Amino acid sequence: MSSHNSRAGLDKQANQVQDMFDKLAPRYDLLNTLMTGGIVNYWRKITTEAIAPKPGERILDLAAGTGTSSVPLAEAGAKVTACDMSNGMLEEGRKRYPQLDFVYGDAHELPFEDDTFDAVTISYGLRNIDDTEKALSELRRVTKPGGRIVVAEFSTPTVTPVKVAYQQFLPRAIPALGYLVSPNPTAYAYLAESIASWPDQETLGTKFVNVGWKNVEYRNLTGGIVAVHRAWK
Repeated sequence: MSSHNSRAGLDKQANQVQDMFDKLAPRYDLLNTLMTGGIVNYWRKITTEAIAPKPGERILDLAAGTGTSSVPLAEAGAKVTACDMSNGMLEEGRKRYPQLDFVYGDAHELPFEDDTFDAVTISYGLRNIDDTEKALSELRRVTKPGGRIVVAEFSTPTVTPVKVAYQQFLPRAIPALGYLVSPNPTAYAYLAESIASWPDQETLGTKFVNVGWKNVEYRNLTGGIVAVHRAWK
């Protein structure tokens, strides 16, 4: 596992990750649906419910990609800022959802004032950021006192059959599917690796606590393949 960690760590260099997502942008949402057998839509629904957007609230959706995760928040009446560091993703998002506010931003140094947002969220993007705690700290900085964070991320399966199937599936099937359908198949080898080397639910929860988030909780989805973490400032 240690070699996985170091390789996934090296591959997270910001410009490489950015370049990878720039190339994937036009087909990224379709690929996610195919690779998860459509279950990503259920995960999105649960994440939106955990965020609990309300009319007039300001919400930051970090690593928003093309804005797919931002749309239901805006539909609930929230003022959403879709932020990403891939210009390719932002460009695609502006074409698809001209009603959304797309902003370029680096998670290590967000381009927002302190105490700006009622809620902040990031789905399947935290593991692509080099310094997890720095990102969580920045997200806390831009959140209003009493505000909340919701993070959906791949995690460690807690049910043995799921765990075994997942460990078999991840390193083989995701890169193989990537070669079939992606303009940038090597990106999917990286994605599989970054998921495999990501900390489990409790370890990630500790990182929230380390940077000052309170009342940290998580919910496992699909046997722990995904976990939705939530906490408050």
